Amino acid sequence: MLITLLTDFGYKDPFVGIMKGTILNINPSALIVDITHGIPPHNVMEAALALEESYGYFPQKSIHVVVVDPEVGSGRRPILVQADDCYFIGPDNGVFTPVFDAGAETLDVIHLTAEHYFLPKKGNTFHGRDVFAPVAAWLSRGISVENMGERITDYMTIKIPKAQSKDDRVEGEVISIDRFGNAITNIRQLEIDGLYIINPMGGIEITAAGATAALRNHYSEAKENVLSGVINSSGRLELFLYKGNASAAFNMKAGDPVAVRLAV
Repeated sequence: MLITLLTDFGYKDPFVGIMKGTILNINPSALIVDITHGIPPHNVMEAALALEESYGYFPQKSIHVVVVDPEVGSGRRPILVQADDCYFIGPDNGVFTPVFDAGAETLDVIHLTAEHYFLPKKGNTFHGRDVFAPVAAWLSRGISVENMGERITDYMTIKIPKAQSKDDRVEGEVISIDRFGNAITNIRQLEIDGLYIINPMGGIEITAAGATAALRNHYSEAKENVLSGVINSSGRLELFLYKGNASAAFNMKAGDPVAVRLAV
């Protein structure tokens, strides 16, 4: 069974390698895939968005371990989520909100309490090693979800901002900045397509960071040093500078407003 890892651990410290070693000690045949370990420290929202974007590309019955856990060692619960044929393991801090919102036909959330599937306790700061990795490994060996703990219904969610369509415009915001400095927004292709229904011959104008941008079909269609928009591979509006860093040039950050409207 395939196990994915998504964390904010970075690549300097040995934490990711230790988690993999923990998994392989329990199930030497496990296949482990890194989604990313570059989530900004403690950024549960960005981890949730990265999970939303990625997990659907993996085979059914994959086990997704997410460790962005600023409250590690506190009273927050470790949980296991089974959504149809996919499994998710991590802290009960809202990081699995996109999974809860995806409309799975079957959804079970387990508070992980069966400590005999954990590593012996060595501290309160590394549940990725001591709880989440071993539970994933035992699950990959066929241990039933029902043996891991008790079902709960009061799991935590976070508010993921949604774009709003208003007459001849769509209002949204930047939700993340990628390593190229592109600003990813919560405005989707479908919402932009709705503007064309109002006026099929109209143009699209994007406003963000005090600038106006045109919508391009691909990066190289834009001029250098000119803020532009493109629908990215996830179907979201992305603001970019061709061969540049839009975030740095325009001081853009998560939460900044973005609007798309029909051009006059």
